[in-house]
Amino acid sequence: MPARSPDRLLSQLEQARYQFGPDAAARVIKLLNSLGTTHFPDAASLIRFHEAVLFLRAFPQAPGVLRKTERLLNDFCRRVGLLRRSGADMDAFDPLEVSGIAGTQMSDTLSFDLARWLLRHMPHKVAIDREHWEDVRAMGLTMPRFLPLVEDDAFVEADTPWQRWLAAASKNTNATFRWLIERFDRLPLSPQQKAELYDSLRIPLLWDLGNSRITRTRNWKTPARIFYHDAPLISRSAVSLSRELAQQPPRFTKVLRAQGQTVIDAIREVMLVRYRELYGTTLGDPSSVVRADVGRGVVIHLWGLLPERRLPLRAYVAGFTLKNGVPINYIEAIGLCEWIEVGFNTFYTFRGGEAGWIYAQVLRCLCAHMGARCVSVYPYQLGKDNDEAIESGAFWFYRKLGFRPGNRELVRLVESEERRIAAVSKYRTPARTLRRLAADHVFYELPGAEIGAWDRFSTRNIGLGVNRHMAENFGGDATHLRQASTRSVARILGVDWTKWNDLERTAFENFAPLLAMIPGLHSWMSAEKQALVRIIRAKSARDEMQYLRLTQRHQPLRESLLRIGSCV
Repeated sequence: MPARSPDRLLSQLEQARYQFGPDAAARVIKLLNSLGTTHFPDAASLIRFHEAVLFLRAFPQAPGVLRKTERLLNDFCRRVGLLRRSGADMDAFDPLEVSGIAGTQMSDTLSFDLARWLLRHMPHKVAIDREHWEDVRAMGLTMPRFLPLVEDDAFVEADTPWQRWLAAASKNTNATFRWLIERFDRLPLSPQQKAELYDSLRIPLLWDLGNSRITRTRNWKTPARIFYHDAPLISRSAVSLSRELAQQPPRFTKVLRAQGQTVIDAIREVMLVRYRELYGTTLGDPSSVVRADVGRGVVIHLWGLLPERRLPLRAYVAGFTLKNGVPINYIEAIGLCEWIEVGFNTFYTFRGGEAGWIYAQVLRCLCAHMGARCVSVYPYQLGKDNDEAIESGAFWFYRKLGFRPGNRELVRLVESEERRIAAVSKYRTPARTLRRLAADHVFYELPGAEIGAWDRFSTRNIGLGVNRHMAENFGGDATHLRQASTRSVARILGVDWTKWNDLERTAFENFAPLLAMIPGLHSWMSAEKQALVRIIRAKSARDEMQYLRLTQRHQPLRESLLRIGSCV
C-alpha cells in the first residue's frame, strides 16, 4: 500500500485524535493538510475523514487544529459534490450513524411541528418524497377538507393520484408541501389536534442539505472560550459518579427567551439530521432554557415543555451538550417526585470522547435542576430492542458507574457475570446475556434516597390501573369517568375548578381519575389537600420544575403514586 494512500492517512488521523503532548497538534495538522488535498475514491473513506475531522473540532489539541478543522468542515459540501459527480455510490451516506453530512439528501417522516419548522428554515428545499410515499389511505379521510370534489375519487377508487390532486390545487408542482402545511395551519383546531391529523398521514419528506448549517458538518458554533486538550482524555474507568454528584450543584444561567429559541432551533437541527425526534426536542419551551458550564469546554442546556403540550403526570426535561460549541449528545429526563427516568445518547462520532465524565455531569445537572434522588435508565438505553446498545455493551457503561438492576433475578445474573469477568481476563459478556440484562430498568440512588422504593414503579401501571377502573365501573366510557372523577375530587378538595384557566382545568381533569382511586383521599388533612391543589395548578405554571418539587414534598401523594404505580 502506498505510504500516502487515503486509507493509511485516515488510519493515522484516527489514531492521532487520541494522542496528546508537545508534538501531537503538529502531527494532526500535518495529517489534515495531507488529507485536505487527497482525492477520496469512495463514500466510505470520505465519511471516515468527516468523522475524524468533526471529532477533532470538538476535542482539539491546539488552536491550529481548531482552525484547520473548521476550514475543512466548511468546505466539505464541495468534496461530497465532487464524489457524486464522479459516479460513486452515495448510499453509504444514508445510515443514521453517518447521516446529515453536508452535500447529501435526507428523507424522513416528520411530525407536523418539526415539518413546519423545517419548511420555515429551509424554504424551497423541502418536498414530498414521492418515491417513498406508500401508505396514502389516510389521505382520503383528510383531504376533503382541502380539495373540492375529491370524494368522488377517494371514496370509491383504489388508485387516487394524490400527487396530481395536490399539484392541481397548489398551482405549483414544486410547492405542494408548502401549500399543504398552509392548509393545516389554517384549520380551526388546537395545535395538538392539527399535529394529530397531519401525523396520521405519514407523509415522507425529502430535502437537500447543501452547505446549510442544518447539517452535522456545520451545525456547530465557535464559543468565546475553547478548551484545548494537551493531556489524555478522561477515561470511563477514571469517573466516579458518586464523587461527581457529591460536588456543589452546577450554576445554572437562565437565558433570555430569544436565546432560548436559538437553543431550541439548534436541538431541532441536531436531531433532524440524525433521523431522531423526541417529544421534548420538538416541543421545547424557549422561555424555560437554562445552561450550565461544567468545565472542559462542556456546556449543558436543559429546558421543559410548552405548558399546553405537557404530560398529564410526569414532568419532562430535555437537553443537549455542547463540547467546544459542537453538539455531542441529547438528553431526556421524565420525573415524578424524587424519581427520574433518564435517556442519554452520545452521538456515534464522539463515543471515544470522555462520554463517562460528560454523562456524570449531565446527571449532576439533572439531579440539581429537578431535585432528583433516584435515577432510572430505560431498558432501551441498555439494549432492549436496541442492537447498537448491545454491540457497545451499554449495560456495563451504567453498571460500572454504580447503577443496579431493580429486578432481583437480574441482580443475580449481574453478579454471576461479574464473577466470570473477574476470573477470566479475556471474557466478554455474550450478546444473548446482554439482552437479558437489558430487560428491565437499572437504578442509581443518591445519598438519603429510599433504596428500592421505585424499583417496581411505572406511570404505565397508573394509566393501566385507571383504565381497568374505567372498564369495571364506567362501562369503558372515558367521558363518564372524567366527569364523575372531577366532580368527586373537586368536592373532596373543596375547589371550584371550573373557574381556573384552560390549562389548569386540563390538569385537574387529568389528575382526577387517579386521585379518585385513592381510598383515603377524603381523610387527608386540610393542609395536605390544599398542597395537592397547588400541585395540580402548578402543572401548567411557567416553570414545570415548581410542580415537580411540590410533589417531592407531599408525602401522602408520593405514597399513593408509588402504591398504584407499583401494582402490575
